Amino acid sequence: MNARPSLAVAQRSLGDPSLSYPLLPPLTRGCPETSTPSVAYPLEVDYDYARVPGDLFAQAPLPDIARWSPLLPPLAAPTLGEGGTPLLEFDGVYVKDESRNPTWSHKDRLNRVTVSAAVTTGAPGVVVASSGNHGASAAAYAARAGLPAVVLASAESPPVVQTFVRSYGAKVLTVPADKRWPLLREIVDELGYHPVSNQSVTHTGHPYGPEGYKTIAYELFAQLGRVPAAVFTPTGYGELVYGVWKGFAELLRLGVAAGTPAIFTCEPAAGGPTARALATGEPAVIVPAGRSAAYAILCDVGGHRGVRAVRDSGGQALLVSDDAMRAAQRELALRGVWQELSGAAGLAAFRSLGRAFDGPVVCVATSSGFKDLGVGEHRTEVLENPTWRDAIHSP
Repeated sequence: MNARPSLAVAQRSLGDPSLSYPLLPPLTRGCPETSTPSVAYPLEVDYDYARVPGDLFAQAPLPDIARWSPLLPPLAAPTLGEGGTPLLEFDGVYVKDESRNPTWSHKDRLNRVTVSAAVTTGAPGVVVASSGNHGASAAAYAARAGLPAVVLASAESPPVVQTFVRSYGAKVLTVPADKRWPLLREIVDELGYHPVSNQSVTHTGHPYGPEGYKTIAYELFAQLGRVPAAVFTPTGYGELVYGVWKGFAELLRLGVAAGTPAIFTCEPAAGGPTARALATGEPAVIVPAGRSAAYAILCDVGGHRGVRAVRDSGGQALLVSDDAMRAAQRELALRGVWQELSGAAGLAAFRSLGRAFDGPVVCVATSSGFKDLGVGEHRTEVLENPTWRDAIHSP
């Protein structure tokens, strides 16, 4: 079965929805008319919704997110088989296991779309600033599309993850965290590489990115046979949570679903720019970030997307401690699902909230545990004279 043509028509400003721009080129530095020196407003992709095929959500599945191609920007880059991840039920809560994507994280949905934009615009390469998941995914999809990739990694990212990124042939530059975005802008301006991560003062990211993430909502609706009551999502810059929210909003708009879920952002208590923006009424804020082992979602720079998702859905911004995430990580591992600490933030927030919902609750689990800090450093004791009793008593 072949993918159907994209119905994407324009980029629309989240700063002023009446403002729209051509679909190409992607405005990766935010809305040029509404952004200010302190706040950058993202853009999103708009579609010709009146032409969406009536059977789009009833068709047989494809082996990648191209199943939903009418509601995605043009997919010019080849697939690695992203999407179609399992939904698992544990004690009354559902876990959407995004670690089952090709590079073992949710970022593969985004990079199928953003690397496609690089191909469409004829860019000579791709550049990304990333602490781990995003860099590995961008490198993999760039390699699949035959494009070079430059990954600007922070000095604090795990060595095993940097090795993972290099395995795809990417050029990895390890630089101080505060130097990554300025260097990324230089590479974009001087080399013409296509940026697939943020360049602005508050987070905008790639306008096409959340379009890949919204396929999670489509899948959840198909897997549950209904809209969930609530979705808890690990949240860094807010691209994932906005994509999930937009997917459900489109299902409602198209008459496929009768409602939308409450969306809960789940951030490390050491940061939390989305929670701060919602508490203060700001469109996006920058906060001082402390220390957390959940490095993949520990952000000091916030973005407007997460704020919009929570406000529009009637959800809530939640802060979770590292201890709560570790407990959730152990809970998942004992059920056979190994998530990195950041990936367990959704379940941690749901458990900490302690609230009942009238309908299914979904916790998005974003990435494999092998990407955590300290993985591979533990050395176990060798049993010189093992017996069968060791199988019972050994930890």
